[in-house]
Amino acid sequence: MAPRASAALTGLCLTAVCVLGTGLPASAARPATALHSAARIPAGLDTSAARLWVSRYDGSGNSGDNAMALGRSPDGTKVFVTGFSTGSTSGSNDVTVAYDASTGAQVWAKRYNGPGNGDDYAVALGVSPDGTKVFVTGYSLGSTGNYDYATVAYSASTGAQLWVKRYNGPGNGDDDAVALAVSPDGTRVFVTGYSRGSTSGLDYATVAYGASTGADQWVSRYNGPGNGNDYAASALGVSPDGTKVFVTGQSFGATGAYEDATVAYDASSGAHSWVTRYSGPGNTDNATGLGISPDGSKVFVTGYGLGSTSGFDYATIAYDVATGARLWVRHYNGPGNGNDYAASTIGMTPDGTKVFVTGQSAGPTGGSEYATVAYGASTGAQLWVRRYKGPSSGSTVATALGVSPDGSKGRAASLTPP
Repeated sequence: MAPRASAALTGLCLTAVCVLGTGLPASAARPATALHSAARIPAGLDTSAARLWVSRYDGSGNSGDNAMALGRSPDGTKVFVTGFSTGSTSGSNDVTVAYDASTGAQVWAKRYNGPGNGDDYAVALGVSPDGTKVFVTGYSLGSTGNYDYATVAYSASTGAQLWVKRYNGPGNGDDDAVALAVSPDGTRVFVTGYSRGSTSGLDYATVAYGASTGADQWVSRYNGPGNGNDYAASALGVSPDGTKVFVTGQSFGATGAYEDATVAYDASSGAHSWVTRYSGPGNTDNATGLGISPDGSKVFVTGYGLGSTSGFDYATIAYDVATGARLWVRHYNGPGNGNDYAASTIGMTPDGTKVFVTGQSAGPTGGSEYATVAYGASTGAQLWVRRYKGPSSGSTVATALGVSPDGSKGRAASLTPP
């Protein structure tokens, strides 16, 4: 149950937005109903500038090294990368590497092999606000032969392992962590994913740990009204004031169809503050990304849902942070009137006035193209749409998006596996 393999990535620069993606054939590019994880591709590399450095990591198994997430220290001196790497005798292990941001020199590399001595997949990474700790999460084979959440804290300066916490849900089945966030004050680490319930299939399962020691603080689960499978997306957010945690994804509804389900939790207790569900015109929806406005007043969710006559369309929704009230919903159907899948990232201008989504969209002559859409954050008014078709005859798939710190510039990258 490994994450999907990466493919060649290309970049597109708009005036203020950078979009990254891949040129996969359509059959390989279509998102699955539920994924163990999606690679988080770092935005901000500029192909027009001189290359500063390249640093490679070759694991002990000398094959199968996959980067999945990237972060940096608040002071900008270190870059951290995590993923999974074939071990010499233990399948794939979590591997986290720290690099000097100026030179690319490897500062440290640490591996984690779970108690099952099998496959361990790190998929998400966070750095404490004071820059002293790096947190990694994913899923790891346990001693019972099933996957558990596995969250590891490292010293940012030395790579020393500070603590490890595992979570095995009540169903004692596979539990897959997909996202991680750190509270603004650095005291808590939040992890979410989907976890086997005792009688309810897979449920959202969100866990809070003390950042210093890994002490368990709370576990909160969400089982949708259909009592079926509920898949938290690779999207977890914390309000700027640190009081609420937000999770979104795809949840089985009472009508027998999947719907978007967004849950707000009290950050200190894990109690549900509110739950809101959305079913579009085609009654099948999947939320993939989540973002919070800089002023903490709105939560934005994006994903894709069936249209009445148009296949899957982008579906972007704004909610009130305090109440969960739906503020606006916008759909985007590309010129091919086929399937349009929003990626798992949302971008916002620093002043919070604009929201950006990207993904893959059916083109007018077949195949998919990048489609990036800008909305007004207050009303959801569509401000512009930009589309990009790569040089090949295959599909072009946007997977990530970034906005420059001042909201005025974007940079693009082209990343290709060796």
